[in-house]
Amino acid sequence: MQVVKLLSKTQSSSHLLNFILVSSSVCVTYLLASMLLVHNSKPPLHFYSSSQDAYAPTTVEHIVFGIASNQKSWPKRKDYVKLWWKPSQMRGCVFLESMPPNTTSRDDNTTLPPICVSGDTSRFRYTYRGGLRSAIRVARVVLETVALNHSNVRWYVFGDDDTFFFPENLVKTLSKYDHRLWYYIGASSEIYGQNRVFGFGMAFGGAGFAISYPLAKLLAKVFDSCIERYPHLYGSDSRVYSCLTELGVGLTREPGFHQFDVRGNTFGLLAAHPLTPLVSLHHLDQMNPIFPNMTTIKAMEHLLDAAKVDSERILRQTVCYDRWFSWTISISWGYAVQVYRKHIFLPDVLPVQESFQQWKKGNGLAGVYTFNTREFHPDPCQRPTIFFLDSISSSRRGINSVYKKSYENCTLYMGSPRKLEAIRVSTKKLDLNYNQMQAPRRDCCDVLPSRSSEVLDIAIRECREDELIYMHA
Repeated sequence: MQVVKLLSKTQSSSHLLNFILVSSSVCVTYLLASMLLVHNSKPPLHFYSSSQDAYAPTTVEHIVFGIASNQKSWPKRKDYVKLWWKPSQMRGCVFLESMPPNTTSRDDNTTLPPICVSGDTSRFRYTYRGGLRSAIRVARVVLETVALNHSNVRWYVFGDDDTFFFPENLVKTLSKYDHRLWYYIGASSEIYGQNRVFGFGMAFGGAGFAISYPLAKLLAKVFDSCIERYPHLYGSDSRVYSCLTELGVGLTREPGFHQFDVRGNTFGLLAAHPLTPLVSLHHLDQMNPIFPNMTTIKAMEHLLDAAKVDSERILRQTVCYDRWFSWTISISWGYAVQVYRKHIFLPDVLPVQESFQQWKKGNGLAGVYTFNTREFHPDPCQRPTIFFLDSISSSRRGINSVYKKSYENCTLYMGSPRKLEAIRVSTKKLDLNYNQMQAPRRDCCDVLPSRSSEVLDIAIRECREDELIYMHA
């Protein structure tokens, strides 16, 4: 009898244990399924969460521009803005201290952004000795641009009246980032001394900088109270940087923005552009025209002709080698081609040639840059032979660009690239995907057979997976 009771008790315990195990399994399964459903109901990381324009990629229509200018400079520099501004697609304002005489805010509205008048800043202190208190007005362009209250905004982009934007590349660069998060995007100066004085973590305003919508809204809310603490700062960008720092936000660096704190011949910088889309140029008044025998305006128009055909490839540097003559060829697409008459290792080609002049003289740090440099030989005959963009065409088969020799009075000798008159470069249109933007890789190129000794044909292509860029035997 006791044995029977023991068996019955054991069986009851076994049933209870099985019930607990089954119930636990059901609960765990339910919880996992619930978590999966909740996770899948969230919008993807890089998409807009609102119902309006919900899953559209970022375009220039999602950007609002705030451009700082003044009555003295705007009459001349508006010609720069006119080249890149797209009135039917872009939104924003040019901010002046007052409306120019005999004009309205809608003058030139078919080719330029509207004019907005900045608010009164007399209540703010400015104590930087020798500086310009207009820095306060320019800083508040951030607040006043947000106050325009445009709808469906993802990014606010700010620059000076001589900041030259490449809109398609600006959009491509900002598309790397989730606009719903707090982003402050831009670049430092090329000059070590400038960064040392004003801050390595500051986006220099002339290069242009971008602030994501939610961060810009919050910054505008606290901006006036913040800048009251910084009367001692020199510039407008220092005030923006300081207030963003107080909000706990740091700079996200994008090397496609260019402050260009240099003067004169900027060939070396343009011919060795970082491996990223060109977003902006600055200080156009301080540099020589980037193409020979042209005005600055005509030269920028010429560069834009190439950008209209393949914006993402503009200035993209590709290096290849001619085994027959042992030439090293560096292509800055849409701008110039350099042919060296000898073999040069790739790492020795890439540093920037110091063709430019220092921004400031007399300071020991004025000639210290934030990138590697090499000599730009004072004797033109000791430099590589340079060919500048002449023409560009596009068809279903690809893009063809022609570069004509920049003439120098140098002695010719057998095997000299100076015997060449033109270089023809063929490519496919560049359309970088998200992974290529995050982890860029340089292209390869091949020297093609040519029917003429005066013309060199080159084809740019993607490198094979294990391909190295070097002089093949």
